Amino acid sequence: MHTRTRKPTILVVDDTPTNIEILSEVLVDEDYEVLFATSGQEALEIAFGEVPDLVMLDVMMPGMDGYQVCRRLKADPVTKGIPVIFVTAMGEETDEAKGLGIGAIDYLTKPIRPPIVRARVRNHLELKKYQDFLERLSFTNGLTGIYNRRGFDLSLEREWRRARRNRTYLSLIMMDIDFFKAFNDHYGHLSGDDCLRQVARSLEGCARRPVDVVARYGGEEFACLLPDTDTRGAVWVANQIRNKLKSLNIPHAWSSVADHVTMSLGVAATIPVVGQEAVDLIQSADRLLYIAKDNGRDQVRSALDQEA
Repeated sequence: MHTRTRKPTILVVDDTPTNIEILSEVLVDEDYEVLFATSGQEALEIAFGEVPDLVMLDVMMPGMDGYQVCRRLKADPVTKGIPVIFVTAMGEETDEAKGLGIGAIDYLTKPIRPPIVRARVRNHLELKKYQDFLERLSFTNGLTGIYNRRGFDLSLEREWRRARRNRTYLSLIMMDIDFFKAFNDHYGHLSGDDCLRQVARSLEGCARRPVDVVARYGGEEFACLLPDTDTRGAVWVANQIRNKLKSLNIPHAWSSVADHVTMSLGVAATIPVVGQEAVDLIQSADRLLYIAKDNGRDQVRSALDQEA
Protein backbone atom coordinates (compact mmCIF):
# COMPACT_ATOMS: atom_id res chain seq x y z
CA MET A 1 0.00 0.00 0.00
CA HIS A 2 1.47 3.32 -1.03
CA THR A 3 1.63 6.10 1.52
CA ARG A 4 3.38 9.44 1.62
CA THR A 5 6.94 9.13 2.94
CA ARG A 6 8.78 12.32 3.83
CA LYS A 7 10.42 14.10 6.71
CA PRO A 8 8.09 14.82 9.64
CA THR A 9 6.60 18.28 9.14
CA ILE A 10 6.18 20.72 12.03
CA LEU A 11 4.10 23.90 11.76
CA VAL A 12 5.25 26.65 14.15
CA VAL A 13 2.66 29.38 14.77
CA ASP A 14 3.49 32.63 16.58
CA ASP A 15 2.72 36.28 15.81
CA THR A 16 6.22 37.28 16.99
CA PRO A 17 8.93 36.39 14.42
CA THR A 18 11.59 36.30 17.16
CA ASN A 19 9.77 33.45 18.90
CA ILE A 20 9.56 31.56 15.61
CA GLU A 21 13.32 31.99 15.15
CA ILE A 22 13.98 30.65 18.67
CA LEU A 23 11.92 27.51 18.07
CA SER A 24 13.45 27.09 14.63
CA GLU A 25 16.94 27.11 16.13
CA VAL A 26 15.87 24.49 18.69
CA LEU A 27 14.59 22.19 15.92
CA VAL A 28 17.20 22.97 13.25
CA ASP A 29 19.48 20.02 14.02
CA GLU A 30 16.60 17.53 13.89
CA ASP A 31 15.49 15.86 10.66
CA TYR A 32 12.27 17.86 10.34
CA GLU A 33 10.68 20.09 7.75
CA VAL A 34 9.58 23.25 9.59
CA LEU A 35 6.77 25.50 8.32
CA PHE A 36 5.89 28.91 9.80
CA ALA A 37 2.78 31.02 10.27
CA THR A 38 2.40 34.39 12.02
CA SER A 39 -1.40 34.41 12.38
CA GLY A 40 -4.19 32.01 13.16
CA GLN A 41 -5.74 32.29 9.70
CA GLU A 42 -2.41 31.64 7.98
CA ALA A 43 -1.87 28.64 10.28
CA LEU A 44 -5.21 27.12 9.25
CA GLU A 45 -4.50 27.64 5.55
CA ILE A 46 -1.14 25.89 5.84
CA ALA A 47 -2.50 23.12 8.08
CA PHE A 48 -5.43 22.35 5.75
CA GLY A 49 -3.15 22.45 2.70
CA GLU A 50 -0.04 20.67 3.97
CA VAL A 51 -1.46 18.51 6.80
CA PRO A 52 1.66 18.70 9.03
CA ASP A 53 2.60 16.00 11.53
CA LEU A 54 2.72 18.39 14.50
CA VAL A 55 1.60 21.97 15.28
CA MET A 56 3.42 24.15 17.82
CA LEU A 57 0.95 26.92 18.57
CA ASP A 58 1.11 30.21 20.47
CA VAL A 59 -2.03 31.09 22.44
CA MET A 60 -2.08 34.89 22.48
CA MET A 61 -2.33 36.16 18.91
CA PRO A 62 -4.33 39.08 17.47
CA GLY A 63 -7.50 38.20 15.58
CA MET A 64 -7.77 34.44 15.93
CA ASP A 65 -6.06 33.12 19.06
CA GLY A 66 -4.45 29.71 19.51
CA TYR A 67 -7.48 28.20 21.22
CA GLN A 68 -9.66 29.04 18.22
CA VAL A 69 -7.07 27.59 15.82
CA CYS A 70 -6.91 24.37 17.84
CA ARG A 71 -10.70 24.04 17.86
CA ARG A 72 -10.84 24.49 14.07
CA LEU A 73 -8.13 21.88 13.55
CA LYS A 74 -9.88 19.36 15.79
CA ALA A 75 -13.23 19.94 14.08
CA ASP A 76 -11.95 19.02 10.62
CA PRO A 77 -11.69 15.30 9.70
CA VAL A 78 -8.43 15.82 7.78
CA THR A 79 -6.58 17.72 10.55
CA LYS A 80 -8.19 16.41 13.75
CA GLY A 81 -5.43 13.81 14.21
CA ILE A 82 -2.58 16.35 14.13
CA PRO A 83 -1.06 16.70 17.61
CA VAL A 84 -1.04 20.30 18.89
CA ILE A 85 1.48 21.60 21.42
CA PHE A 86 0.72 24.99 22.93
CA VAL A 87 3.86 27.09 23.44
CA THR A 88 2.92 30.14 25.49
CA ALA A 89 3.83 32.54 28.27
CA MET A 90 0.48 31.79 29.92
CA GLY A 91 1.57 29.43 32.65
CA GLU A 92 -1.45 29.29 34.93
CA GLU A 93 -2.95 25.89 35.68
CA THR A 94 -6.34 27.02 34.30
CA ASP A 95 -4.69 28.04 31.00
CA GLU A 96 -3.03 24.64 30.65
CA ALA A 97 -6.27 22.85 31.54
CA LYS A 98 -8.15 24.86 28.91
CA GLY A 99 -5.58 24.04 26.21
CA LEU A 100 -5.59 20.32 26.99
CA GLY A 101 -9.37 20.36 27.27
CA ILE A 102 -9.88 21.52 23.67
CA GLY A 103 -7.61 18.83 22.27
CA ALA A 104 -3.95 19.88 22.64
CA ILE A 105 -1.57 17.03 23.45
CA ASP A 106 0.96 19.11 25.43
CA TYR A 107 1.56 22.55 26.90
CA LEU A 108 4.98 24.24 27.06
CA THR A 109 5.59 27.55 28.80
CA LYS A 110 7.99 30.28 27.74
CA PRO A 111 10.86 30.80 28.09
CA ILE A 112 11.33 27.40 26.50
CA ARG A 113 13.98 24.88 27.53
CA PRO A 114 15.50 23.50 24.31
CA PRO A 115 16.29 19.94 25.54
CA ILE A 116 12.72 19.56 26.88
CA VAL A 117 11.21 20.92 23.65
CA ARG A 118 13.29 18.54 21.50
CA ALA A 119 12.44 15.54 23.68
CA ARG A 120 8.70 16.24 23.74
CA VAL A 121 8.54 16.93 20.01
CA ARG A 122 10.41 13.70 19.32
CA ASN A 123 8.10 11.71 21.61
CA HIS A 124 4.91 13.14 20.13
CA LEU A 125 6.11 12.50 16.58
CA GLU A 126 6.90 8.89 17.47
CA LEU A 127 3.41 8.50 18.92
CA LYS A 128 1.90 10.10 15.81
CA LYS A 129 3.85 7.67 13.62
CA TYR A 130 2.37 4.72 15.52
CA GLN A 131 -1.14 6.19 15.38
CA ASP A 132 -0.75 6.72 11.62
CA PHE A 133 0.23 3.06 11.28
CA LEU A 134 -2.91 1.96 13.13
CA GLU A 135 -5.00 4.32 11.04
CA ARG A 136 -3.59 2.87 7.84
CA LEU A 137 -4.59 -0.60 9.03
CA SER A 138 -8.18 0.57 9.45
CA PHE A 139 -8.05 2.06 5.95
CA THR A 140 -6.79 -1.15 4.33
CA ASN A 141 -8.87 -3.59 2.30
CA GLY A 142 -8.28 -6.99 3.91
CA LEU A 143 -8.41 -8.99 0.67
CA THR A 144 -6.07 -6.92 -1.50
CA GLY A 145 -3.84 -5.14 1.03
CA ILE A 146 -4.37 -1.73 -0.60
CA TYR A 147 -6.52 1.15 0.63
CA ASN A 148 -10.25 0.64 1.07
CA ARG A 149 -12.89 3.22 0.13
CA ARG A 150 -12.52 5.05 3.44
CA GLY A 151 -8.76 5.31 3.03
CA PHE A 152 -9.18 6.55 -0.53
CA ASP A 153 -11.70 9.23 0.47
CA LEU A 154 -9.41 10.65 3.15
CA SER A 155 -6.37 10.53 0.84
CA LEU A 156 -8.32 12.33 -1.88
CA GLU A 157 -9.38 15.08 0.52
CA ARG A 158 -5.81 15.58 1.73
CA GLU A 159 -4.29 15.63 -1.76
CA TRP A 160 -7.07 17.86 -3.08
CA ARG A 161 -6.32 20.49 -0.43
CA ARG A 162 -2.59 20.20 -1.00
CA ALA A 163 -2.96 20.58 -4.78
CA ARG A 164 -5.30 23.56 -4.35
CA ARG A 165 -2.87 25.30 -2.02
CA ASN A 166 0.19 24.57 -4.20
CA ARG A 167 -1.71 25.09 -7.51
CA THR A 168 -0.53 21.74 -8.84
CA TYR A 169 -2.22 19.01 -10.86
CA LEU A 170 -4.05 16.11 -9.26
CA SER A 171 -5.03 13.14 -11.42
CA LEU A 172 -7.39 10.25 -10.78
CA ILE A 173 -7.75 6.95 -12.64
CA MET A 174 -11.01 5.08 -12.08
CA MET A 175 -11.04 1.51 -13.40
CA ASP A 176 -13.28 -1.53 -13.66
CA ILE A 177 -12.39 -5.17 -14.37
CA ASP A 178 -14.34 -6.09 -17.50
CA PHE A 179 -17.10 -8.71 -17.06
CA PHE A 180 -15.96 -9.57 -13.56
CA LYS A 181 -19.38 -10.95 -12.54
CA ALA A 182 -19.13 -13.51 -15.35
CA PHE A 183 -15.60 -14.34 -14.17
CA ASN A 184 -16.86 -14.97 -10.62
CA ASP A 185 -19.88 -16.94 -11.80
CA HIS A 186 -17.84 -19.34 -13.92
CA TYR A 187 -14.48 -19.63 -12.15
CA GLY A 188 -15.75 -19.29 -8.57
CA HIS A 189 -15.22 -16.73 -5.83
CA LEU A 190 -11.82 -18.06 -4.76
CA SER A 191 -10.50 -17.45 -8.27
CA GLY A 192 -12.25 -14.08 -8.22
CA ASP A 193 -10.47 -13.14 -4.98
CA ASP A 194 -7.13 -14.20 -6.46
CA CYS A 195 -7.84 -12.09 -9.54
CA LEU A 196 -8.56 -9.04 -7.36
CA ARG A 197 -5.29 -9.55 -5.49
CA GLN A 198 -3.32 -9.76 -8.75
CA VAL A 199 -4.97 -6.58 -10.01
CA ALA A 200 -4.06 -4.79 -6.76
CA ARG A 201 -0.41 -5.89 -7.07
CA SER A 202 -0.38 -4.67 -10.67
CA LEU A 203 -1.64 -1.25 -9.57
CA GLU A 204 1.03 -0.98 -6.89
CA GLY A 205 3.69 -1.94 -9.41
CA CYS A 206 2.62 0.77 -11.86
CA ALA A 207 1.94 3.59 -9.37
CA ARG A 208 5.41 3.46 -7.85
CA ARG A 209 5.94 6.89 -6.25
CA PRO A 210 5.48 7.10 -2.47
CA VAL A 211 2.83 9.81 -2.96
CA ASP A 212 0.67 7.70 -5.31
CA VAL A 213 -2.42 6.11 -3.75
CA VAL A 214 -4.10 2.94 -5.02
CA ALA A 215 -7.38 1.67 -3.61
CA ARG A 216 -10.09 -0.90 -4.03
CA TYR A 217 -12.99 1.49 -4.55
CA GLY A 218 -15.68 -1.19 -4.34
CA GLY A 219 -16.35 -4.63 -5.80
CA GLU A 220 -14.32 -4.90 -9.00
CA GLU A 221 -13.70 -1.14 -9.19
CA PHE A 222 -10.29 0.34 -8.35
CA ALA A 223 -8.89 3.86 -8.11
CA CYS A 224 -5.44 5.40 -8.46
CA LEU A 225 -4.68 8.90 -7.20
CA LEU A 226 -1.64 10.65 -8.73
CA PRO A 227 -0.53 13.95 -7.13
CA ASP A 228 1.57 16.39 -9.20
CA THR A 229 0.55 14.58 -12.39
CA ASP A 230 -1.20 16.06 -15.45
CA THR A 231 -3.51 14.25 -17.86
CA ARG A 232 -0.74 12.94 -20.13
CA GLY A 233 1.23 11.56 -17.20
CA ALA A 234 -1.86 9.89 -15.77
CA VAL A 235 -2.78 8.38 -19.15
CA TRP A 236 0.73 6.92 -19.35
CA VAL A 237 0.26 5.29 -15.92
CA ALA A 238 -3.21 4.05 -16.93
CA ASN A 239 -1.80 2.38 -20.04
CA GLN A 240 0.93 0.81 -17.93
CA ILE A 241 -1.77 -0.63 -15.65
CA ARG A 242 -3.84 -1.92 -18.57
CA ASN A 243 -0.82 -3.52 -20.26
CA LYS A 244 0.45 -5.03 -17.00
CA LEU A 245 -2.91 -6.70 -16.44
CA LYS A 246 -2.94 -8.06 -20.00
CA SER A 247 0.57 -9.46 -19.50
CA LEU A 248 -0.67 -11.51 -16.53
CA ASN A 249 -2.88 -13.37 -19.03
CA ILE A 250 -5.47 -14.43 -16.45
CA PRO A 251 -7.89 -16.66 -18.42
CA HIS A 252 -11.42 -15.30 -18.91
CA ALA A 253 -13.34 -17.44 -21.39
CA TRP A 254 -16.62 -15.63 -20.61
CA SER A 255 -15.39 -12.16 -21.60
CA SER A 256 -16.67 -10.76 -24.88
CA VAL A 257 -13.58 -8.59 -25.48
CA ALA A 258 -10.65 -11.00 -24.91
CA ASP A 259 -9.80 -14.50 -23.70
CA HIS A 260 -8.11 -13.04 -20.63
CA VAL A 261 -8.97 -10.54 -17.87
CA THR A 262 -8.98 -6.92 -19.08
CA MET A 263 -9.78 -3.55 -17.59
CA SER A 264 -11.51 -0.31 -18.63
CA LEU A 265 -10.05 2.94 -17.31
CA GLY A 266 -11.12 6.59 -17.11
CA VAL A 267 -8.56 9.33 -16.45
CA ALA A 268 -9.30 12.84 -15.16
CA ALA A 269 -6.95 15.61 -14.04
CA THR A 270 -7.33 19.11 -12.68
CA ILE A 271 -5.63 21.92 -10.80
CA PRO A 272 -8.17 22.42 -7.97
CA VAL A 273 -9.56 25.92 -7.44
CA VAL A 274 -11.79 27.44 -4.78
CA GLY A 275 -15.40 26.49 -5.43
CA GLN A 276 -14.46 23.17 -7.00
CA GLU A 277 -14.97 19.97 -4.97
CA ALA A 278 -13.01 16.72 -4.89
CA VAL A 279 -16.16 14.84 -5.89
CA ASP A 280 -15.98 16.69 -9.24
CA LEU A 281 -12.75 14.84 -10.03
CA ILE A 282 -14.37 11.49 -9.20
CA GLN A 283 -17.36 12.28 -11.39
CA SER A 284 -15.11 13.28 -14.31
CA ALA A 285 -13.05 10.09 -14.07
CA ASP A 286 -16.22 7.99 -13.68
CA ARG A 287 -17.77 9.58 -16.77
CA LEU A 288 -14.67 8.75 -18.81
CA LEU A 289 -14.64 5.21 -17.39
CA TYR A 290 -18.18 4.67 -18.66
CA ILE A 291 -17.21 6.06 -22.07
CA ALA A 292 -14.44 3.42 -22.16
CA LYS A 293 -16.97 0.71 -21.26
CA ASP A 294 -19.59 1.94 -23.75
CA ASN A 295 -17.00 2.01 -26.54
CA GLY A 296 -15.94 -1.62 -26.25
CA ARG A 297 -14.03 -1.88 -22.92
CA ASP A 298 -10.35 -2.86 -22.51
CA GLN A 299 -9.25 0.73 -23.12
CA VAL A 300 -8.19 4.03 -21.52
CA ARG A 301 -10.30 7.16 -21.97
CA SER A 302 -9.38 10.72 -20.97
CA ALA A 303 -10.01 14.34 -21.93
CA LEU A 304 -7.18 13.97 -24.45
CA ASP A 305 -9.46 11.72 -26.57
CA GLN A 306 -12.05 14.49 -26.75
CA GLU A 307 -9.41 17.02 -27.79
CA ALA A 308 -8.19 14.80 -30.64
